[in-house]
Amino acid sequence: MASEASNESFGGWTKTFTDPRLCATVVDRLTFNGTIIETGTDSYRLASTRAQAERAAG
Repeated sequence: MASEASNESFGGWTKTFTDPRLCATVVDRLTFNGTIIETGTDSYRLASTRAQAERAAG
């Protein structure tokens, strides 16, 4: 389930981690002493997977 959250902003993680306290705890643990870099772009892996699926289908 966490992979569904990985491309969401932290505010959107409550869709995956529906318990607000759990969500806050997960975000807290992942970001402690870290640097958050917001690129504002879609996942390269997702785009690559979609392109590969399109090539296989067509």
